Amino acid sequence: MDLPFIVDCLRRMLAGVPLTLQLAAISLLCGALLGLLIAFARLSGNRLVAAFGWIYVQVIRSTPLLVLLFLMYYGPGQFPAIRHSVLWPFLREPYYCALLALMINSSGYAAEIIRGGLLSVPHNEIEAARACGMSGVLLYRRIILPIAIRQALPAFSNEVIAMIKATSLVSLVTLMEITGIATDIASESYRPIPVFIAAGAIYLLINFVLTRIIRAIEHGLTPHLRPPPVNIILKESPYDHN
Repeated sequence: MDLPFIVDCLRRMLAGVPLTLQLAAISLLCGALLGLLIAFARLSGNRLVAAFGWIYVQVIRSTPLLVLLFLMYYGPGQFPAIRHSVLWPFLREPYYCALLALMINSSGYAAEIIRGGLLSVPHNEIEAARACGMSGVLLYRRIILPIAIRQALPAFSNEVIAMIKATSLVSLVTLMEITGIATDIASESYRPIPVFIAAGAIYLLINFVLTRIIRAIEHGLTPHLRPPPVNIILKESPYDHN
């Protein structure tokens, strides 16, 4: 194994890390916001709204990301109405097409994760908040959403890792993130194995750091689940003496 060559590959591919992180972060944030709306739709008492949320989740989760990416990249240009609209300056750019595809894909999974978190909120917590006079937006902001986010965070960490890996597909629409740069290096050097080993090492490092961060956040949100420190010294009560 040519170690200097791998080090040079790592150096060159690090230039694609900001684009990878940017695509993943924006897609996850926008996907989570859209997924929250879809989750509310699925839990709606209106049967038409709930049916729309169910169909959206089924369609998005059943559509491969690569197909969705190609639809966003090649599809809008086929319609004259879109080419002459205010959306065309964005939809003709590979970056925004990739971002839109990643966001839509993420929203389908985020909707189910958030819905599971909302359903896991204990009913007695909601009843206690209502007994204190909370309702509507205040109830969601102070009680339901914080508990739902805490419950959904472990599952959402899997979506974060999946999104980091999914950004590798945007190289197929000419974006030069980590995999795009690795593909160029492999085609120049005819040495794909060390090149993609280096790319895999970068993805491994990114996901390792992100999982540590998410675990730290989860640790901070669940103090009630942690046992008390063993070094706590209980003060002796004067009433313990005979």
